[in-house]
Amino acid sequence: MNGRRLLPGLLALCLGAILARALAVSLGFNRLLLAIALGFVATNAVGVPDRLEPGIATHNLWLGGGIVLMGASISLETVLEVGGLVLLIVVVVTATTLLAVEFLARNVFGLADRMGSLLAAGASICGVSAVVAVAGAVSAREEQIAYAAATVLLFDAITIVVYPIVGDLLNLSGMVFGTWAGVSMFSTGPVVAVGFAHSDVAGQWATMTKLARNALIGVVVLAYASYYAHAGSGGRPSVRTLWDEFPTFVLGFLALAVVASAGVLSSAQVASIENAYDWLFVFAFVGLGTEIRLADLRATGPMPAVVVLLALLVSSGLSLAALLVLF
Repeated sequence: MNGRRLLPGLLALCLGAILARALAVSLGFNRLLLAIALGFVATNAVGVPDRLEPGIATHNLWLGGGIVLMGASISLETVLEVGGLVLLIVVVVTATTLLAVEFLARNVFGLADRMGSLLAAGASICGVSAVVAVAGAVSAREEQIAYAAATVLLFDAITIVVYPIVGDLLNLSGMVFGTWAGVSMFSTGPVVAVGFAHSDVAGQWATMTKLARNALIGVVVLAYASYYAHAGSGGRPSVRTLWDEFPTFVLGFLALAVVASAGVLSSAQVASIENAYDWLFVFAFVGLGTEIRLADLRATGPMPAVVVLLALLVSSGLSLAALLVLF
């Protein structure tokens, strides 16, 4: 893409990031949540000019870059101590959420099969990214994709506000809160935001558990493609398609975590990397805020939202209870 097209939007993200950090210092509020709020206000109060959209749309790249750099702050020793148990929780909660949405959508609220599958993928794996990935495998209609994506974004907006409140009321530890957010919230950006809004420890655990969920996207896409192919519709995704949908920044995150755990990086280098990924997160979350549009949220009908709400209450409640018992 032409760099000149990206420049205005990138400058807008920079200005938003600087403003968010300045407000965080003066107001004593979390900079990541302020960055999202600035983007939200900008897109809903005045709108984002067309010339800014290409640059702002790169915010997912900066989020991925920040996650990769965050690998330098991760202690693999700590992760390995409880990693197997956390991974089990990730798999169980993901499967529970997916099956709950499918059951409610098909058998209780009578939604179309593909609509239920899109909602299930979005709620259980990685938000809108999973909706889009599964849509290609099941040949979903464009209006179903838009509807499911809007529903996921609605709950992204809600959980960004609700989860920190619950975490404070229950006085959850950093590990418990971060893991809870990582296994039960929908999209990667909001998970990272609320995690670091709680604490650095919570942010790291939220990111790690969310990356583990994201890595399951290939399995879910293949499962849905196989199901709908046997049902007489849908198509089998190619290896290239699966690779395109796989969150490849997971590999960079793991690689840097291994390098850091081997003691290759000095404390000064780790501190510089931490400062860099902090800026990248603020930069990315200004752009994330611009994706939360009130008009899109109002267009979401009640039935998909009710289905996802019930499944979220089940998965978040059970996962939080399990984490409090185990940790």
